[in-house]
Amino acid sequence: MLRLFVSCAKGMEQLLENELQGLGAKSITVTQAGCYVDADLKLAYTIALWSRLASRVLVELGRAETLNAEQIQQAISVFDWTQVMRDTHSFVVDFHGTNDEIRNTQFGAQVVKDGIIDFFRGRNAQRPNVDKQVPDIRVNARYHKNELIWSLDFSGGGLHQRGYRKQQGEAPLRETLAAAVLIRAGIHQQLEHDEPVILDPFCGSGTLVIEAAMIAADQAPGLNRRDWGFLRWVGHDRSIWHSVLENAEERFKEGRNKMTARFYASDMNPKLIGIAKENAARCQLGQFIQFDTSDVLDMQAPADQGLLIANPPYGERLGEEVETLLLYRRLGRRLKQSFLGWQIALLAGDETLLKRLKLRSHKKYAFMNGPIATTLALFDLTKEQVEFTESQSEDLSNRLKKNYSKLSRWARKEGLEAWRVYDADLPEYNAAIDIYGDHLVIQEYAPPKTIPDGVATDRLWHLVEMVAETLPFDSSHIVLKVRKRQKGQEQYERRNRQKQDSVIFNVQEYGAEFEVNLTDYLDTGLFLDHRLVRKELFDKCEDLDVLNLFSYTCTASVQAALGGAHSVTSVDMSKTYLAWGERNFHLNGLRGRQYEFIQADCFTWMRDQRDDRRYDVIFIDPPTFSNSKRMTGTLDIQRDHVGLIKTAGRLLNEGGVILFSNNRKKFKIDEAGLEKAGYSVNNQTEASIPEDFKRHKGIHHYFIISKEY
Repeated sequence: MLRLFVSCAKGMEQLLENELQGLGAKSITVTQAGCYVDADLKLAYTIALWSRLASRVLVELGRAETLNAEQIQQAISVFDWTQVMRDTHSFVVDFHGTNDEIRNTQFGAQVVKDGIIDFFRGRNAQRPNVDKQVPDIRVNARYHKNELIWSLDFSGGGLHQRGYRKQQGEAPLRETLAAAVLIRAGIHQQLEHDEPVILDPFCGSGTLVIEAAMIAADQAPGLNRRDWGFLRWVGHDRSIWHSVLENAEERFKEGRNKMTARFYASDMNPKLIGIAKENAARCQLGQFIQFDTSDVLDMQAPADQGLLIANPPYGERLGEEVETLLLYRRLGRRLKQSFLGWQIALLAGDETLLKRLKLRSHKKYAFMNGPIATTLALFDLTKEQVEFTESQSEDLSNRLKKNYSKLSRWARKEGLEAWRVYDADLPEYNAAIDIYGDHLVIQEYAPPKTIPDGVATDRLWHLVEMVAETLPFDSSHIVLKVRKRQKGQEQYERRNRQKQDSVIFNVQEYGAEFEVNLTDYLDTGLFLDHRLVRKELFDKCEDLDVLNLFSYTCTASVQAALGGAHSVTSVDMSKTYLAWGERNFHLNGLRGRQYEFIQADCFTWMRDQRDDRRYDVIFIDPPTFSNSKRMTGTLDIQRDHVGLIKTAGRLLNEGGVILFSNNRKKFKIDEAGLEKAGYSVNNQTEASIPEDFKRHKGIHHYFIISKEY
């Protein structure tokens, strides 16, 4: 009798136990990520060949209490390896587990390997070779809580490798997971119908529909495998194995002849459809599956009832989340329109996406798709579905249409390609929506603590849906960001590390051209609310020397330079943003020594300047708070603005002005303190708020400050 460990993905243990019982196993112990089974050789072959859910089949060889590498090697060396292999065989060791001494699996595998070689050397036998690529014998060793268990990898690699999938899509579904999903979805109940119909409208390389057809045809999942871990095992019995194999072949032949099920599979990618057809042909099941290249949103039910099972996109890559959200919403509508009477099973990466279907699920199951936690949701469309509604949809749609119609005309007249179309106009939909050329950015504001997270999320997704349906922007050009209170330099820090997903292009503003990055940072590189302040720099800086402190991407510096400034100096702590600023200058044909870009802490830099360094205009737009490591101390603009202005005033030419702005909502300028220091203050906040920010008059504060001589 053999002691087997039949492994599986976490969460599939109960399904595996049921399958093993169906295969004839009687002594089963369920544990994490698998089952222990007592089996004779025929049952062991049967499990390896027929299990649709198992990851591997291991035959336990021995176990021992061990504390260190020396004890592990000793335990392995005294085991009788002639029960497993000959000295002419090659082998490899897979090791799992660590302790204080066995600190990595590579070292653990080395220790076990040395123990096996010691055994054969002790018998004056030939030293068996190690072959990591195509070994005759694969040994599995697991170390846990001072116990070493070593086993023969009976299956010889992952059982998900059925042998039919030579090519696959970008994010393939593992065959064992596909089988588990099918079982949970009720594939066996469906196949009891007279003419069962199975449809996968997101088929990719065909894994789900092929696994379904294999079940329907009674095809053993391992029937197309050519290599097994037991084939060169000393205990292998060819006659028993061939009898199990021949029985499986006979069952498949009979199953194909009796096949009544119809299978349909489609995908938008014709290349994937070609791969799926080839995979199905390798299983000798191609004739039973109709593959089509088509859009899921155009699909029609091929019968009055059936099972639709699919693994739609998860939207894991940046920039795909909006498209994925809208896909689910439209999929839900299509299902209600064309698939009443059907059973629906969808494997989704996010519960939020499932909610956008607006369908009521009667069962949900958790699965791991590799490292991704997924949910299989089942929907019975033979029953009436509750119609989900969103409140204030009409109000929101009308507001978006009205704002866009009015502001788009205004933007064209002003020569603007970047502007705000919506700013929390309706309190239930707490977000800002900005337009950048042919792209649209939705920035969610952090909801009040009184609003449950689920409610806030639903409102956000509904806003996204309404934007996509109401405004003339392609869903792939909609970028979604979660806006929250930032600490220190967080608002300036890089958020998207996947450069291939970056959305970077140029936009026009009053004749200037600026680079915007919609994805990598919380902000895009262009503060839209300061548009009129930048225009003022263009209008008033001809032949003047301009200093831009906390210059960020130097958009204000560009407008000053385009306005004919004699010189423009931009100072910022960030090398990244100064480089961005230089690109903005180059976009506008601005080059020359009169344009300086200085990476420094603004306070330190100002204090270090010679008395002869003077400017006619100093623009200051600091963060509301900063504790950057590159700064000496911290900056709190409410607390420190007088000192900041006085320090900058040292560099001001007679008759010059300081243009001071900030975005602190409750900022109060200390006029008395500034007057005492010899400065006069002219509040120009109201005049500096552009048309698209009129509803949000507290978006920033802007002052023209003059020094009295």
